[in-house]
Amino acid sequence: MFDSQACALAHGAVELAPDGRAVVAVFDSPVATHLLHFAATLGYRVALAEPGLEGLDITANTDIVVTDHDRPELGEVLRDALATPARWIGVMGSPRHPAPHIEALRRLDVDEADIARVHRPIGLNIGSRTPAEIALATLAGLVADRNDRPGGFSFG
Repeated sequence: MFDSQACALAHGAVELAPDGRAVVAVFDSPVATHLLHFAATLGYRVALAEPGLEGLDITANTDIVVTDHDRPELGEVLRDALATPARWIGVMGSPRHPAPHIEALRRLDVDEADIARVHRPIGLNIGSRTPAEIALATLAGLVADRNDRPGGFSFG
């Protein structure tokens, strides 16, 4: 039950990727809007989860991106995401600030190995500042990870 955020995809102008890749943006935010638009134009199935993951078809080809690390339900949403077969789970946030998801997950008695599965920071380090730049860096990082590449300009 994924809804496209991109007009082109809604009109059939973009072909879905054959591997069934999907991106779920958790929490409605400006970054989520850009992320879903960019992902849809690249052929990802896209969905917005606000506030939780209920009713979504999350598979091993789904990448989950939490776009707000200050929400009070952050721990519960991440706990639920970790219980899915999602390929990748990440939370936006600056590496210069504490990672609030760690303590939130510990309070919920989530195993340390599962907590370590949550990526933060996310995306390629391109100096992103605007919501569109953050979304671009995040999606580029997801594409690089999916293709087993380091990202950036290293072609080794």
